[in-house]
Amino acid sequence: MISNPRALLEHLMEAAIDAADPAKCLVPFLPVPPSGCTIVVGAGKASAKMARAVEDHWSGPLEGLVVTRYGHRVACDQIEIVEAAHPVPDASGELAARRIMDCVKSAGPEDLVLCLISGGASALLSLPAEGLTLRDKQDVNRALLRSGARIGEMNCVRKHLSAVKGGRLAAAAAPARVVTLAISDVPGDDPAVIGSGPTVADESTFAGARAIFDRYELTPSASVARVLSAAVDETPKPGDTRLAASECILIATPQMSLEAAAEAASKLGITPIVLGDAIEGEAREVAKVMAGIARQAARRGQPAPPPVVLLSGGETTVTVRGAGRGGRNTEFQLALALALDCEADIWSLAVDTDGLDGTEDNAGAIVTPDTLARAAQVGLSPEDMLADNDGYSFFESLGDLTITGPTLTNVNDFRAILVLPR
Repeated sequence: MISNPRALLEHLMEAAIDAADPAKCLVPFLPVPPSGCTIVVGAGKASAKMARAVEDHWSGPLEGLVVTRYGHRVACDQIEIVEAAHPVPDASGELAARRIMDCVKSAGPEDLVLCLISGGASALLSLPAEGLTLRDKQDVNRALLRSGARIGEMNCVRKHLSAVKGGRLAAAAAPARVVTLAISDVPGDDPAVIGSGPTVADESTFAGARAIFDRYELTPSASVARVLSAAVDETPKPGDTRLAASECILIATPQMSLEAAAEAASKLGITPIVLGDAIEGEAREVAKVMAGIARQAARRGQPAPPPVVLLSGGETTVTVRGAGRGGRNTEFQLALALALDCEADIWSLAVDTDGLDGTEDNAGAIVTPDTLARAAQVGLSPEDMLADNDGYSFFESLGDLTITGPTLTNVNDFRAILVLPR
């Protein structure tokens, strides 16, 4: 008998997040110190905690700079920590990116550039390409975030409007050795997509970036259109000699976190089913599919009989059409509640593992078997609120937001749907 399903789901979430804690997962991958200097640079929501882990376990002197999201600072002694805006870049991120490029350009062949990359780096490490301004990049970011574009598509555009992404950071550091330690927050764990791959060769093109604008019917500004059409400075491609001394190591991934949650569930006598670590699509459509799988488990005992927990990760998207508040996880949960339609004995938690769902202060939300009944009692219309992209207000009114604060890591979305025996 499971007496507290809500607490159990939160326990699984904590196991998933703990598996990606930089203090635990980074140290085994530290490279051998060089004969020259060690320059630490990086960006992302986990980058400050990653920098702290480097300092705690490095045997020689360090210098450098990493940029993280406002509110994600971790004190370091030798590595400078700068905070900047996410998901829309600001002047602080632009200045930090410029300083990071200056740092790596000073590296020589005996030096090591240790690059720490995690989710959020694309917005935080924002240095506009020649001919563009920060305002140009801000406008493009806002449009992409509202369009429903997948993360790989967004990062293709970002790379071709940037002076640092798409392998350009590693190219600037040549001939120094570059070792990148990355925490993956993208479906498929492609290092070229994580943080827009500042140290990784890039196969995407200016033509591909232009096609994304067309696909989502986005109109670039005159300056953005000019840069994309001129295609003057293509990103470094595989085989570029400037990246010959650069390597990227994944130290934490969504799959690792799902496996940690699955192990925690098994220890409690609950059968874990990992549905996938790279699930994409519109949040509300993915929710319908997940609801169908949960119902099959509840009614037919497939793919496993209750008690069973369906675990999944990845990054859904939201095409914003309304004026409400919320991120992709509250959107998913609201759509899931509607699709389940008060199905008994099914509970769900969906969160962004960085602790912030979109631009709000919550990580995600909880769905209970009586979510819709409680909503009706307080006069909420879940259908209208979903149409308005207002998942945050819906779950806030029910007291069902999941609030963790910044977790200082990021392996993307974590979803757990618990199906209990009847």
